[in-house]
Amino acid sequence: MSRVDFPLYLVTDRQQTAGRSLVPLIEQALRAGARAVQLRERDLDTRPVLALAEELLPIIRRHRAALFVNDRIDVALALDADGVHLRATSLPVCVARRLVGAQRLLGVSVHSADEAARAESEGADFAVLGPIYETASKREYGPPIGLRAVEEASRRCRIPIFGIGGITPARASDVRRAGAHGVAVISSVLAAASVESAVKEFMTALSGARGENRA
Repeated sequence: MSRVDFPLYLVTDRQQTAGRSLVPLIEQALRAGARAVQLRERDLDTRPVLALAEELLPIIRRHRAALFVNDRIDVALALDADGVHLRATSLPVCVARRLVGAQRLLGVSVHSADEAARAESEGADFAVLGPIYETASKREYGPPIGLRAVEEASRRCRIPIFGIGGITPARASDVRRAGAHGVAVISSVLAAASVESAVKEFMTALSGARGENRA
């Protein structure tokens, strides 16, 4: 049974908070039901990332949620975080697994079903696939790959697949119905006027789509 038990994967970007402080927004998201946070402040050096993670960790623990550190295995180990999220150009999954051990979760960003299958074969616990839809934050990764990529990756892989890129609550339902375990989001939650309302909308959409799949 997969240890990835969260349908909503919240990815941080303090540049996409509509001018608000990041940490209080994360706490609002957790209060509303988010259970996994990826710390992804790629422009920060080691010490600022560590300081931010140290500030977030007790809040995340209090809500019984999981903290993933983007790409920084050293920071994840230093804090005893729940997992690491690897970029497509990071260390190979098999190498990262030796460093983080069997107990921590490893997520991987992928941009095709082939990459998702490769990540699974190397030992990833889940894959974040995208961009599914057009979005400014993912333009560097190429044009949207669409729902068919989600369908193919979900069909070929046993590990959970999360769709990312331009995801709204309405689109989250479509991504879930295409076979994904859940969705990863950034600005659709962090830039929302009400972070709590946005998270609740996502959770409702994902729960409804899951029910349709079971039916």
